[in-house]
Amino acid sequence: MNTMNLAPNAPTDAAALPVWTIGREGLDKLPEPARAWAAATRFKAGAGEVLLVPGEGASLAGAVLGLGAEADAPARSLLAGALGRSLPEGDWRLEGPDALDADLAALAYRIGAYRFERYRANPDGEPRARLLFPAEVEARAGRLAASVALARDLINTPANDMLPDAIEAAVRAVGTEFSATVTSIVGDDLLAQNFPMIHAVGRASSVAPRLIELLWGREDAPRVTLVGKGVAFDTGGLDIKPASGMLLMKKDMGGAANVLGLARAIMDAGLHVRLRVLVPSVENAISASAFRPGDILKSRKGRTVEIGNTDAEGRLILADALALADEEAPELLIDMATLTGAARVALGPDLPPFFTADEAFAADLAAASAAVADPLWRLPLHKPYARSLASKIADINNVTPDGFAGAITAALFLEGFVEKAASWTHLDVYGWRPQASHLGPVGGEAQGLRALFQVIEGRYPHAG
Repeated sequence: MNTMNLAPNAPTDAAALPVWTIGREGLDKLPEPARAWAAATRFKAGAGEVLLVPGEGASLAGAVLGLGAEADAPARSLLAGALGRSLPEGDWRLEGPDALDADLAALAYRIGAYRFERYRANPDGEPRARLLFPAEVEARAGRLAASVALARDLINTPANDMLPDAIEAAVRAVGTEFSATVTSIVGDDLLAQNFPMIHAVGRASSVAPRLIELLWGREDAPRVTLVGKGVAFDTGGLDIKPASGMLLMKKDMGGAANVLGLARAIMDAGLHVRLRVLVPSVENAISASAFRPGDILKSRKGRTVEIGNTDAEGRLILADALALADEEAPELLIDMATLTGAARVALGPDLPPFFTADEAFAADLAAASAAVADPLWRLPLHKPYARSLASKIADINNVTPDGFAGAITAALFLEGFVEKAASWTHLDVYGWRPQASHLGPVGGEAQGLRALFQVIEGRYPHAG
């Protein structure tokens, strides 16, 4: 994304109707007839409120987008997402008087209009209103909106249509779009090629576990590797979840969905990287072959792991994938996973934590998070907590006995499988929007994707 430009967006089509953008304290700055109509309807310009302004006869003169009292410029600009579901058919343009960032507003409009209608008999179809922006803004917004929609679609799809084979098909479809190479290691081949923990977690399912790999870009470009947790559905295994705990477990592949969306944006932008995507994909099911509490699993790295709880399966499959990723010492290694409930208790559903020992990357990611209003918060890799993962009979346990600092100890578990990468970062995402907002309906959500893309694009711009 370009440097913030808070000047009002120049009209791209004189025939398009205006959308006046205004904060709660500035209603008197609206032009007529919007000012009079706002007063007559007692419109307060609350954040994301939209007022349609009548014109002559049955026509419209324009619309007003309320910005509330929000002072943060990126967050104000994302309120344009409310227009995605509110504007009637036709062409529209942003006109001020309060200015928005064009890149963020264009993106917000698109993702705010998102609908998941695969299973509806009578879908609403695509929005018929168009909010117009300059062509270069449209291109940038379209790239990220498509990537966000991909992640949302994958998470929203129920497990009966999104088991490991379907996740592989989704990776292959994106790979085909951008001429990437996609391969997979499936079933007992995982044992033959030394991915024992991926195999153990997924072997109870009727659909074989697998490790999916996508490769793209010049071989001599900087190596950027993305790893995404692809648990298609999580029963908890033999440590079975209660029924209420399974209701959203179709989203347990949210890390894979976010990684694939991020990869799509990187490839679409043509960034100067050798991109590698690794998705360990399993269903944590229950059958006679399910792995058990108390089992000792050998990992790809050679470390043995005592299973204290079969519902802490995501870190097991990630460990094997991270060990593989680490073997080629990438310049940047990032994993994303719907990993712990502890992260939600600490920070809630909207603010995913990230963990890294790379101070420069942490600073860049925090700055990008603020710049594009894609909330993230750094939590520490507090090394003393690692002792809680000790096992009396194996090298490490997959859980702690007390449950304290669960997001941190999960990150510390993963860190033990990364040694050679120049920089490693772990994001513990929720992957779900529990309440509808101006940026989208209840359902699957891309989290951290836009902030990560901002950092990666800044470091590895298009090669030309």
